[in-house]
Amino acid sequence: MIKAIFFCAFDIKEGPKVLHQVPADSIVPSSTSRQIPLFHFPSLSKYIIPRPEFCSRLITFCTPTHRILSYPVCLPSPSYPRNAYTFSIALVLDVSTPFASYATVTLKLASLLRTLEEQSRFLSRDTSAPNSGKIYALCEILLEDLNNYCESMIPIDDSNTLNIKLFPTYPPPPPLCPYHVPLSTVRLDSLTDPNWDLTMLGVLPHIDGINSVKQISLLADADYKLVRKAIEHLLYYGCLLLLDVFSFSAIYAPTAELASFVEDMEMQAECARYVALPVEGHAEGSKRHVIDGSQLVERYLSLKQGQNVKVFYIEHAEKMEKIDVRRFITFGVIKGFLYRVHKYAIATSQTSRRKRDPKARVKQKKASSIAVETGTDEVDSDLVELERFLDGTHCFDEICTDLMINEQELMVRLKAIGDVQIICR
Repeated sequence: MIKAIFFCAFDIKEGPKVLHQVPADSIVPSSTSRQIPLFHFPSLSKYIIPRPEFCSRLITFCTPTHRILSYPVCLPSPSYPRNAYTFSIALVLDVSTPFASYATVTLKLASLLRTLEEQSRFLSRDTSAPNSGKIYALCEILLEDLNNYCESMIPIDDSNTLNIKLFPTYPPPPPLCPYHVPLSTVRLDSLTDPNWDLTMLGVLPHIDGINSVKQISLLADADYKLVRKAIEHLLYYGCLLLLDVFSFSAIYAPTAELASFVEDMEMQAECARYVALPVEGHAEGSKRHVIDGSQLVERYLSLKQGQNVKVFYIEHAEKMEKIDVRRFITFGVIKGFLYRVHKYAIATSQTSRRKRDPKARVKQKKASSIAVETGTDEVDSDLVELERFLDGTHCFDEICTDLMINEQELMVRLKAIGDVQIICR
């Protein structure tokens, strides 16, 4: 939120001088005012109206409580006193306010005022009293519009109009990996436009909460780097969430946040609607089973370390028959009361990376989707490629996605390597 906007210029007698300020007395109070200014202007004026060498660039500095954004402009001309006219338009924000979007506003304001001055001496010929006239009205309307509506359109004269929109600044998106699964939080089809990037249009139909980023690039028949950039763009604007690849061999466990789910009846009702399977004989989604919230709480409490989803589902098959298991897990991850326990492989010694178990090698050949007619060169190359992941920093999801294999085949290859430990954390 903008605390103040002010316009100042270099006076040949007084030096840097505030001519217009909104709100009134917020920068330089009048002699009759008791208002405390946002900062001490005389001590900072040399940064707001600096030497010509520092003009025509954005200047930002902070006081203990506020941040000032200014863009000083110096226009040399023999028609001005001292052969130059120097002015600055400045915004005052809270020191903690993200200022990237406001910097754009400051630049555009300074550019417009410079153009107006070059065209018609709009600034230097302004003889209105302080806090009055067109420049003051411009600052006043701008402050009110940007704070209330985040945009403003102000006609200046017959040929100039100020159009400014304050775009929100979002935090950078989380790191995106090939094995992450994007899940949309909005109806992406309602946002699409035929003029969008072709890669984006090809990616959107495959974002379903099941396909990983790498799978999406394959399904869309697009370059992975372009697909990654498109998904990062959607992440930046909050259109997506990132999940793990769902599999029945994965392990999930509850966090302390599960207590909030136990107490929140509305969240339980939301979960019941999300995870319930459709009733047989009805159109998909038209009618779903009714699930009690206490049953969901009991099922979530049954998840634990060391127990994968397959074992969990077999033990509670009767009570889970009306529940979509994938959505059941996904809901807990989205709400933050479930976390994924990842598996990591570590080769316990350097020599173990060179071991080859003949029996495991035969099993690996059978499990491999590529038929090996003769020799073991292809199998050995697969194992050598796998060895770079055995330092304990690569989870199974990453390894399987990179090598394009499932977890079962990965375990066969790990047994073929030899002395490898699996760590869950």
